[in-house]
Amino acid sequence: MNDRIDVLGIGNAIVDVLARAEDSFLAARGLEKGTMHLVDAGEADALYAAIGPAVEISGGSAANTIAGLASFGSSAQFIGIVSDDQLGGVFRHDIGSLGVRFDTAPHSGGAPTARCLVLVTPDGERTMNTFLGASQQLGPDDVDEASVARADIVYLEGYLFDPPAAKEAFYKAARLAHGNGGRVALSLSDPFCVDRHREEFRVFVKDEVDILFANEAEIVSLYQAPGFAEAREAVRKEVPLAVLTRSEKGSVIVAGPQEHSVKARSVAKVVDTTGAGDLFAAGFLHGLCKGRPLTDCARLGALAASEVISHIGARPQVNLAELAKGAGLGD
Repeated sequence: MNDRIDVLGIGNAIVDVLARAEDSFLAARGLEKGTMHLVDAGEADALYAAIGPAVEISGGSAANTIAGLASFGSSAQFIGIVSDDQLGGVFRHDIGSLGVRFDTAPHSGGAPTARCLVLVTPDGERTMNTFLGASQQLGPDDVDEASVARADIVYLEGYLFDPPAAKEAFYKAARLAHGNGGRVALSLSDPFCVDRHREEFRVFVKDEVDILFANEAEIVSLYQAPGFAEAREAVRKEVPLAVLTRSEKGSVIVAGPQEHSVKARSVAKVVDTTGAGDLFAAGFLHGLCKGRPLTDCARLGALAASEVISHIGARPQVNLAELAKGAGLGD
């Protein structure tokens, strides 16, 4: 086996339960469209009983990114916690079938495997209702030192920043990565996460992060800036490489004094925005690992994001390596 891997992802191991829903369904339950809500096991069961037909597939932000990287042809590994229950088996099977290494042992006797009920409205917006379950039990002991040492990039998801033990795991992984010549990438994940952990995120970003992924709302919230321009200048001073996505406005890549703007790719119809940021990160990191120019990295990200928003679900439905070749972005 090749001693090195391109990207090691650490994040919530979640099974996505995807269902279509009307705006009236959300309104009747007091759910704000386009946001992520944390729910307990009882709320998750009640919502599951109320939705229509659903599709179950392994998900989680960092896991989606890792799946995208594997589809591009990058070597990838994932660390996350599932239980030894049915949904845990679904997660393990799905991610393994993509060629992703997943060695983390399942937990038994505790919380069940995490699940996210994703309600997709006719305009393609997704409203996520997440029961974090076993995924939140990840701690520093689950960060395998040999795996981190093999990775060129360790990719962390902000959604996992809540539990103190997971936070310790992030710091352990970051310091091991840097000690072995690797780089640390972080996705801020959601404005909800930034609002909850702003000061701690600021410290971690400044001290440990080499590559930061954030959308416009997240980066503005992180620095409590009056607008995107001010937030862009703030992150320029603190992170070697910032990848800032702006939906239909495309992306802005900030690398010290360098700055690149790359257009978004249009799609015939936006079906489901679930996973758009995760797959953008996959394309960008794939390009980075292959030594591509930053503009090509962003184009690969835009390509992957455009594919995933054209259908239900947060995982690509076509081979991204072939898609990249067809777009003139192949290796």
